[in-house]
Amino acid sequence: MHGHSPIQTTQQVSLTFSDWKPLRHVEDPLQKDLSAVARVGDCLFLACDETASVERLRRLEDGRFGDHHHFALDTLVDLPAGADGEMDIEGLCASDGFLWIVGSHSLKRSKPKRDENDRDEALQRMEEIEREPNRYFLGRIPLVEEALGLFVPIRSDDERHAAWIKYSKKHSSLVKWLGDDPQLGCFLGVPSKENGFDVEGLAVRGNRVWLGLRGPVLRGHAVILDLEMKSKGSNPNRLKACRVDGGHRHRKHLLDTRGLGIRDMRFDGDDLLLLVGPTMSLEGPAFVLRWRDAVHDNASGVISPNRIETVTELPYRLNVDHPEGLELWPDAGPKALLIIYDAPAPDRADPDTFTVRADVIHPPAVTWIGSRD
Repeated sequence: MHGHSPIQTTQQVSLTFSDWKPLRHVEDPLQKDLSAVARVGDCLFLACDETASVERLRRLEDGRFGDHHHFALDTLVDLPAGADGEMDIEGLCASDGFLWIVGSHSLKRSKPKRDENDRDEALQRMEEIEREPNRYFLGRIPLVEEALGLFVPIRSDDERHAAWIKYSKKHSSLVKWLGDDPQLGCFLGVPSKENGFDVEGLAVRGNRVWLGLRGPVLRGHAVILDLEMKSKGSNPNRLKACRVDGGHRHRKHLLDTRGLGIRDMRFDGDDLLLLVGPTMSLEGPAFVLRWRDAVHDNASGVISPNRIETVTELPYRLNVDHPEGLELWPDAGPKALLIIYDAPAPDRADPDTFTVRADVIHPPAVTWIGSRD
């Protein structure tokens, strides 16, 4: 990318996770493994990609977020692998009284663990490709305001019900809908860290749901899926994608991101903000981009580079501070954004108090990415 301006970080917000006992089994402490964020009222909902839960923090009088509450999702939705099955939640979005959640829908190859195995055993381990059923969740959960600005997710509220696409231990509707896709179908059986299919971004407007893919990246273009969801009348807990764009159950938008994958998304008016960063298991820079007037793109295609702006470049630190979540932050100004990080640097986290600090940024003036030379 070129023509971008450096980030301006003006403040940080402390996030304290006190309700850690239900998360003893998590390999990394919760505050070091955040994967998604959504703001509604005075609440921040966050997720860790190793659990089947969402975490709620409440805004305190001094501007910090604490009063942590843990919500196990098996009490709110059906999980084919149960409460202990990892969901790999990579996207959260609060919209129209619902909390939307998406898992990565990805496969994973076993790590060689060369420090524990000899060379032959390590190679054999890498033959194993695992499908974790809970990762294939896409759905919404009603939010109820139990006090001013304080929201709680529930399974049903009068006419509103938790609902999700059909999935099971062996099958997933989204994967089925994409099975014959000419660009994406061949990547569905490829592990996520190898440019395989991997959902990481989520944005919602009405009944339309946009899913940003970390992978695959196609000739430098990131992929965003665009679904129109409807409830299945005979089952209040079931969602299904409508047929659009020539009879398919998805639209597909390709954006030239210079080889970077989508890490999160959020609507800003009719524009879609994109947090983009390295795909696969790579270290590298991350940016926030703006897809102008995205909400009005009603057909699949390659988006004109003239409609993609570089909003800001995020600071790059090797092996730490991987940007994972994006949210609008009007408390700090009309263009301010909140960025949360996976693998936070030591100076960002306080393990004794289970606290991590997110960045609030004021992006400089936007610049056009423009077309390639």
